[in-house]
Amino acid sequence: MILLDGRKVASERNLQLKDKIAQAVAVHGREPGLAIIMIGDNPASLSYVKGKGKASALVGIKHELHQLPDTVTEDEVIALIEKLNQDPTVDGMILQLPIPDHLDDAKLIDLIAREKDADGFHVVNQGYLYQKKPTTKPATPKGIMTLLSAYDINPKGMNAVIVGRSNIVGFPIARLLMDAGATITICHRQTKDMAYHTKQADLLVVSAGRARLVGADMVKPGAIVVDVGVNRVDDKLVGDVDFEAVKEVASHLTPVPKGVGPMTINALLENTYELYMEHLVANKV
Repeated sequence: MILLDGRKVASERNLQLKDKIAQAVAVHGREPGLAIIMIGDNPASLSYVKGKGKASALVGIKHELHQLPDTVTEDEVIALIEKLNQDPTVDGMILQLPIPDHLDDAKLIDLIAREKDADGFHVVNQGYLYQKKPTTKPATPKGIMTLLSAYDINPKGMNAVIVGRSNIVGFPIARLLMDAGATITICHRQTKDMAYHTKQADLLVVSAGRARLVGADMVKPGAIVVDVGVNRVDDKLVGDVDFEAVKEVASHLTPVPKGVGPMTINALLENTYELYMEHLVANKV
């Protein structure tokens, strides 16, 4: 079994990105800027935000965390987003999910200027993705595709099965894999006999949010398995795939942690850099 080492690939790409940013700053005189909005003090979100901040600093992206209390009103969040939309030093912006139940995440995400949507969640950017138009790709699916490419895995002609149908991972990774020539099946909680479908997969992407949902008996021998899930079980992070069991049958497998997570952050940084370069061109800096 070959381990799909996201941490290694992301580290290499981050160093390459650091060089690109340094060259751009030398010419244009300002750093790329990333604004992160976080509402509340969810421990997992805090951990993710710290990881994004550390990686941003490494590559030379100026990042600013706007942490708001979980009692914040929708109007206050809207005012902050509108302010950041108008800030010329902010090239990318993300709303760290999840947010408190009294706030509408879809509404707030769509208020972020699509030209600053570093996560690729804006409804217009997702619409462009589905129509195969140039756009900012969602960070996790983009990171997955980059990881597969780093290991010379070409999805063309493969049966690809995705477990999970979220707008963050499931739908967009299905679109990207379809564009790469794979035949797609999407499974979800209403799917009958899910194991029947997953055992047909040459490439299996699992993003269901259920710890160790997929065991060895649900995986085709020799399949490539990408585990997007992050779950805390007995103070340990585990994926949606039973790693120890599945590693005995899969040909390639991502670990949790250090698999898809670092690739997601790398994709976020690369998206921010690409938006920065677009802004420089648009403003003829």
